[in-house]
Amino acid sequence: MFKFFHKFVKRIGPGFITGAADNDPSGIVTYTQVGAQFGLGQLWTAIWCLPFLVITQEMVARIGMVTGEGIIASLRKYHSKTLMWIFVILLFIANSLNIGADLGAMADAARLLVPRMPYVVLVIVFTVFTLILEIYIPYKKYADILKWLSISLFGYIITAFLVTTNWISAFHHALIPTISFDTKFMMGLVAIFGTTISPYLFVWQANQQVEEEVERGRTSLASRQGSTKKEIKTMQQDIGWGMAISQFITLCIILTASSVFYTHGIINISTTADAASALKPIAGNFSFLLFTIGVIGTGLLAIPILSASASYALSDALCIETGLYKKLQQARGFYLIIAIATFIGLTINFLGLEPIKVLYWTSVLNGLIMPILLAIIIVIANNREAMGEWRNSRISNIMGIGTFVIMSVTAMLFISMSFLSR
Repeated sequence: MFKFFHKFVKRIGPGFITGAADNDPSGIVTYTQVGAQFGLGQLWTAIWCLPFLVITQEMVARIGMVTGEGIIASLRKYHSKTLMWIFVILLFIANSLNIGADLGAMADAARLLVPRMPYVVLVIVFTVFTLILEIYIPYKKYADILKWLSISLFGYIITAFLVTTNWISAFHHALIPTISFDTKFMMGLVAIFGTTISPYLFVWQANQQVEEEVERGRTSLASRQGSTKKEIKTMQQDIGWGMAISQFITLCIILTASSVFYTHGIINISTTADAASALKPIAGNFSFLLFTIGVIGTGLLAIPILSASASYALSDALCIETGLYKKLQQARGFYLIIAIATFIGLTINFLGLEPIKVLYWTSVLNGLIMPILLAIIIVIANNREAMGEWRNSRISNIMGIGTFVIMSVTAMLFISMSFLSR
């Protein structure tokens, strides 16, 4: 079994890690919350969002591979600095909030396993641990650690199969969309879009493609620019599999929440600890343990990615050295920004906010700002000077613009319904 997992981990690329990071505690909380509130009503989003997720991640990965730089560096070089700073500021705010909420969710979950350990101590321990992991461990080993952490997500697949009984209804709701023009329902959709197609995944995916090329010895910008058909195809397959597995896990989390919480009338979950605790008497100790470990494992996976993507963006905007492959002495500014974003997240946990509500509202915030960021990505991917022969195809543009329209309409419906209901 260990040999099988070892071979599996070796073959994992940036696309799979990005897909795993997409199911961070913010995602887990959002999917759990909509499953508890609406049952199987929003299960269809797991399948119907997949093409949009694949096309957007493929675009940003292609930008990273062809330009040899991250999204922000390309935006600065080929487009407006105003657009660049809009992207960077929105991303940094969203990521810092997400980091703080993830840290709180992990501490909540960990207290179920070690109840005598104070919440504050656990939050600080997780903060320090993730910073050490990111700053002092060489990129190659760090990437391997992220790959192993991503396996913790498979616990949600096992849990879904343990607790689901009505599979016919599940298949029906997974394939056929149902929409309710209700403020809470629309808010749930915005949150799902925001946590599924997240801003930080754009920056992370593009920069990971660059990091992978540096790992292969392409240390200069000139050597990284351009790409072969084989490299693009390999990247597309990696993205496809990574996002497909990510969305299957999303489906399993919503299914679990619907089967365990919605059917038992538990519709309001205030903390991740509440979610795990509610799972225990209904689904048993094993499911409770898998859910709890999953929150901690995905948090350890996602927080370094959130802080690194914030730092990639701000460092590229400020034209300072970036790269997890660089040592601390070679990129002090880059690692300083990682530390700042993480510590901002840490302070959120001392403001008396409920982590699960912050996580959910972070997803909503992402869903509201995503159309702006997605439009910027589409503009870069169509730039002839930057992308050459690898600029967007007609199908990429149709799918990208379609994603933009759907997310924009959903966001506007939610905003208008919120005002009308006052």
